[in-house]
Amino acid sequence: MSLVESVKSVFSKYATFSGRARRSEYWWYSLVIFILSAIVGGIGNDILTFVFSLVILVPTLAVGVRRLHDTGRTGWWILIGLIPVIGTIVLIIFFVQDSESGSNQYGPSPKGAGAKTA
Repeated sequence: MSLVESVKSVFSKYATFSGRARRSEYWWYSLVIFILSAIVGGIGNDILTFVFSLVILVPTLAVGVRRLHDTGRTGWWILIGLIPVIGTIVLIIFFVQDSESGSNQYGPSPKGAGAKTA
């Protein structure tokens, strides 16, 4: 999945917490949000930064939950990110892991025809 496809996919599923998200979808989106956050933060306008944060909050949570689903975990694991440092490290480890092959309880593999069936 390309960078543009990833961002389009995440925003087209703005508040969709069901299903699965591939690693590429999650990490390309994260890169774009990181760069945009640096630009918005560099502008130094508090209101613009607040609005930007509100706009990306729901899709960021949604793609994180779908990424956890892709690794076979419940989306509630996203809450471990509330634990300073350790929670973030655990989530990064979960997010970099490969997808469960084939279908799982959260849906079919987003890798499509190339995925192994369970």
